Amino acid sequence: MMHRAKLAVAALALAATAGSVTSAAAFGTAADQKVDGVIVVAGNTCTWTNARTSANPPNALTVDRTSINRPGGNLACGGGITATLNNNPSFTFGSTGATALTDMIDITGQQSFVSCRYKATNIAWDRDAATGKYVNRAFTATKTSGSFLCPGSVTTEAGGASMLFH
Repeated sequence: MMHRAKLAVAALALAATAGSVTSAAAFGTAADQKVDGVIVVAGNTCTWTNARTSANPPNALTVDRTSINRPGGNLACGGGITATLNNNPSFTFGSTGATALTDMIDITGQQSFVSCRYKATNIAWDRDAATGKYVNRAFTATKTSGSFLCPGSVTTEAGGASMLFH
């Protein structure tokens, strides 16, 4: 039961991570259309660096999943969990740049022989003025396939993920 919960939470954590963005250009540095992500869930950390984006915020953009997933990316999670982003999430930004919205995140997490796939839609993010990072608002992802050991849905608490454009 514990492995099932950890797998579901890690899969959702990765989904949350994929949705958080910040613009380095807003802080006076040239942005290179890359994004790094970090999240810690149930003691497990999922990270990636230098994922490609189609533009820089506040322009609408898409994150390239092939630059996150291995072998092209460097996505890694602790706790014996592996994760794969199944879509290229699209983001739009509010007129002041203080908010962002992700259309959909589709993620698969696996631990040992248990695989769980989850989707979340319309994920909202708020920009942290002190750090420039966007952090997630609470959201729930629904299981779309996978083992009977996977929970039907998982929730990510507000502030559970952040990302940095550079």
